[in-house]
Amino acid sequence: MPPLLPELAKRIDPKRGVFFKRGEAEFFVAWQDGKPVGTICAAEDPPTNETTGSRDCIFGFFECLDDQRVADALLQAASDWGRRRNLESLWGPFNLDYEDSYGVLIEGRDRPPALFCGHTPSYYRTLLERHGMQPARADNLAFAIDLDLQTPSAQRLFRIADRLRSRGRITVRGADLEHWDVEIDRVHRLLNVALAHLPGHLGWRRDVLEAMLVPFREIIDPYLVLFAEVEGEAVGWFPGIPNLNEAFARANGLRYPWNYAQLWWHMRRQPECLAVKSVLVPPEHWGSGVAVMLFAEMAERALERGFKWLDLSITSEDNPNTPMLAERMGAKIYKRYRVYRGPI
Repeated sequence: MPPLLPELAKRIDPKRGVFFKRGEAEFFVAWQDGKPVGTICAAEDPPTNETTGSRDCIFGFFECLDDQRVADALLQAASDWGRRRNLESLWGPFNLDYEDSYGVLIEGRDRPPALFCGHTPSYYRTLLERHGMQPARADNLAFAIDLDLQTPSAQRLFRIADRLRSRGRITVRGADLEHWDVEIDRVHRLLNVALAHLPGHLGWRRDVLEAMLVPFREIIDPYLVLFAEVEGEAVGWFPGIPNLNEAFARANGLRYPWNYAQLWWHMRRQPECLAVKSVLVPPEHWGSGVAVMLFAEMAERALERGFKWLDLSITSEDNPNTPMLAERMGAKIYKRYRVYRGPI
């Protein structure tokens, strides 16, 4: 899945990239016999380090040939950069944004990545671990659900959702793009409340969230970006975004002018996959049926719009709720990602 080069150029430009409003970064290229053989980024995020009480140097944009010497040189360059700033550990990979191309792919190379997910060779894990890097936390998981509403698990889901609807306490609606800023505020609050229980959770900055969502404002279907409400208060968010990677994969990263025509052509086709990037329910509403209502509504609406399967990515393995709920709905793990940490 080649990255879209115009977006990549913006992200790494200190004058335009959202990350550079709060931190700094430097980019390195490894050369061998006059040819580039690897890249890495080293970055410091002072607000996050202050919040977590850590001294982390983020590394990302890690691309490397299968050569331990090259990997060691890249990781050493990032470590040296961090040491000069009195940082203590190397942590990643993240491509500056903690939610973009998260970690190294451990399992699931038989299927292409969904939106915002990375796809790395199997040997990246070996290169990092031989360098002395250790898993930083539990793995993150991507689930897949085929949109077959006749399965026993789907029928059970809809029976429960019907009972909840009949009580009238929980309602589900699509996004209101006419009040974009207010909807962003709702999502921002839910992100920081619903995920606060996770080990190592990093609170979301509103500017980062909005920068991530703005490119999709003109192309999302608000019918598939769901909010659950109780007495007018947002108590759940379940966003479905057409998996644009199905088109991006055929656009060569927009490297040449004619690639834009290729992208336009493939964007006309209905994607098979709807990427659902998060299910946010505050702890006080766990077990209330909010998540069940969101899952049932999303399944019905996605099938109505012509999608064939749902990607649920990504959620932490140490999240006690989402993996269990996804499996109850008939979802299967199809990708596993891992982040690493090592001393500087």
